[in-house]
Amino acid sequence: MQTTLNKTTVTKVKDVRRQTLLLDADDQVLGRLAVKAAVLLRGKHKPTYEPSADTGDYVIIINADKVKLTGKKENQKVYYRHSGYPGGIKEIPYKRMKDAHPERVVRMAVRGMLPKNSLGRTMLKKLKVYAGDTHPHEAQKPVKISL
Repeated sequence: MQTTLNKTTVTKVKDVRRQTLLLDADDQVLGRLAVKAAVLLRGKHKPTYEPSADTGDYVIIINADKVKLTGKKENQKVYYRHSGYPGGIKEIPYKRMKDAHPERVVRMAVRGMLPKNSLGRTMLKKLKVYAGDTHPHEAQKPVKISL
C-alpha cells in the first residue's frame, strides 16, 4: 500500500513484498556479483524503491568458493582488521582468506556496497552466503537470478 502526500509516493515498509532470490557465484567476478547482490538487497530493482527504507529482497549466494578475481588481485589483495590497540592491525592475504572462509570474502564485498549506517546493517542481515552448492533455504522456494 502506498500513501500519497503532495504527489510524492511513500512506500510503507510493512507493505513490502519480499522474495527469496538465489545467485550462483560459480565462475563469476567478485565485484560484479557483489554489485548485483547489493542492488537486490537494497530493492533498487523494484519500482517501489525507497532510499530511506529497506524495500529489498532476501539474497542467497551459493558456490562462494568458486568466485574469481580479475587481474593481479588474487596475489595482491589484502584484508585488514584492527583490534583497537596500538600495533593491533592484522593483514590477511586474499588467498588465505578464500581458503579458510570463502563466504566472508563475498560478504565483505557486498557489505562495502551497502549504506554505512543502521539501514545497511539491516540489509546485510538478509544476505546468506554458502561456500558449497547446497543451502538450507529450500522451503523459501528461492528464485534463481542469472548474472
